[in-house]
Amino acid sequence: MQRALLASSLVFFLNLNLFAADAPKTFSVSEFTFTRPADWEWVPTTSQMRKAELKVESKDKKEKAEVIFFHFGESNGGGTQANVERWLSQFKEPREKLNSKVDTAKINKRAVTFVQAEGTYLSGMPGGPKTPQPNSMLLGAIIESEKGNVFVRMTGPVAVVKGAQSDFKKMIESVSGGA
Repeated sequence: MQRALLASSLVFFLNLNLFAADAPKTFSVSEFTFTRPADWEWVPTTSQMRKAELKVESKDKKEKAEVIFFHFGESNGGGTQANVERWLSQFKEPREKLNSKVDTAKINKRAVTFVQAEGTYLSGMPGGPKTPQPNSMLLGAIIESEKGNVFVRMTGPVAVVKGAQSDFKKMIESVSGGA
């Protein structure tokens, strides 16, 4: 019995290592290619809306943040400003209490809008029940394209997201491709 348990545990850990080895260093969403930060975990997507997904863990591995990439095609999923407003409305607190920031930049000739907010994040599907997550932070980036904007959203505990903020920005700045 113990031998069988030991053997199945060994197979499980070997499979985890193989999966980690298969995690891409770069990946594409629409026409753009991103470089994944080395210590961010690749997560298989569970939804057709999600084009890529990553997980960022705290150093003690007790907390995590998720990074989700969306692309809705040429319809743009409502456009840049509508998505900025939607992201900020996913918090319980009013906008003026979110310590929010919205900045724009040019990265590789593309307009990019960065969004940041802190508060009680209301996790859940649009139109469905919401789970309040206090002391949360959102970092977002919207990369504009005629083929449809790419939306990148990181949410999780403030400490985890702040700790990953530099890597998030580097990942967005690593974007290549497109016209």
